[in-house]
Amino acid sequence: MAKKAILVWIFSSLTFITSAHLIEAIYVIFFNGQIKLLSIYPFIGEKLQAITPTTYFWISLASTFILWGITCTVAFENPVEVFLNKILSDAKKQSAVETQLVENKSEVIDLMNETIEANNETLLQVRDIIYNIRTEVKEIESLKDLVEKVKAEIGTLKREIKKVEEKVKFPILCPACGKPLLPEFKMCPYCGEQIKVQYPAVIGIKNVK
Repeated sequence: MAKKAILVWIFSSLTFITSAHLIEAIYVIFFNGQIKLLSIYPFIGEKLQAITPTTYFWISLASTFILWGITCTVAFENPVEVFLNKILSDAKKQSAVETQLVENKSEVIDLMNETIEANNETLLQVRDIIYNIRTEVKEIESLKDLVEKVKAEIGTLKREIKKVEEKVKFPILCPACGKPLLPEFKMCPYCGEQIKVQYPAVIGIKNVK
């Protein structure tokens, strides 16, 4: 407030002085008087008295209106209104900044949502792949069990066939040691027992599942 009062006092004083010069200029023009107020200024008073009354009038008029306008502007400036305008201006700037931040955050959130959706799609695809792999593994395990079973049955069948082949090839058994012998053997090569003529033993084949 003190600063404002000082400014009002300064500009109002200058306005009063220029108004006095304006009145003098009007007096000089209309009543053919002499210019006297300009002589009060030191160093430049003589040079100022050399100007024409018309120039003196227009300079005084312009100076008076300019200084009067400045005085009114300073005098009628409401500090509360200035303060409120500053607050509103700051609020608008803050609102603009916050709006920009919200927009930026919205863009980031949109990008995050897109990333999450893409990740969800990828996870769904991975889940489907894992499910298919598990199904195929189960099928492979079932096939493996079947192959093992077939291998076991083939092994049993081979052993039975081997027994049959041995009984066909060696139809006679030694009565002493029980070793299979060829039909033309008269003596057992294993124990030396004399072999009598025998009928071939009846061969039985087990059913192989």
